[in-house]
Amino acid sequence: MGSGVGARHGVAGGGLRGAVAAEWTKLWSVRSTWWGLASAVALMAVMSFTLATSTVSNNTNAVRGDDMGVVSVSGVAVGALDMVQFVVLAMAILVVTGEYATGSIRATLQWVPPRGRMLGSKAVVVAAVTFPAGVVLNVVGTVVAGPVLGRWGRLAAAGFAADALQSGVYLALVSVLIVGVGAMVRSTAVALTTAFLFLLVAPMLLGSGDESGVPRRVSDVLPSSAGRYFMSGDGPYPEVAGLGILVAWTVAVLCGGVLVLRRRDA
Repeated sequence: MGSGVGARHGVAGGGLRGAVAAEWTKLWSVRSTWWGLASAVALMAVMSFTLATSTVSNNTNAVRGDDMGVVSVSGVAVGALDMVQFVVLAMAILVVTGEYATGSIRATLQWVPPRGRMLGSKAVVVAAVTFPAGVVLNVVGTVVAGPVLGRWGRLAAAGFAADALQSGVYLALVSVLIVGVGAMVRSTAVALTTAFLFLLVAPMLLGSGDESGVPRRVSDVLPSSAGRYFMSGDGPYPEVAGLGILVAWTVAVLCGGVLVLRRRDA
């Protein structure tokens, strides 16, 4: 009788706390989570080594036009995150689309009927995992890049801490954003393709034109561009503005996911 009353009032599964606990258990009970995080660490090491090697090569070759000078070691790890993020995003997407693929989304919605609470609990769990993952990835990239850069790298404690924390914030926000995308498209392949086009291809294509042109301005307010400016501080607006734009995108897409969930059956 108690459970029936709970379901009528939308508190099935112990409310938001119970929904979050259930999502946490589900996330860590599948091997794809462990493999995804391990793969992200491995790729970060490879990408940071590659970028650091490229920096040293540019600084020591006979071509002066490509010299990069002394660079931030932790900044190299920030740059490597452009590609590494997609491994983590694949894991985040599966939190939603994996349930549609197996049909378990029906059980999830029966246990947590309010669509906003259900998707919100997934977003909370994804953020709780990807924030520390982003911090760890930056630390790994910095540790790998430092010895390779040698005299061409600089590392300050304050800058290192800021880069690591900002990497965590960026990865958490963009992962939650992609959870919203997954709720809207419901397909892992489509969601991954959308993420790749929206976060990497579109900013590159739009940002390759005139700096004062409309395409470049559009590129500057896309979530990945805003996140990059937030982490690097090198953009057309302050770091806090980049964070604000990324947060706005994340909230908008997550709300879009809730709306789609409410209008379409599982």
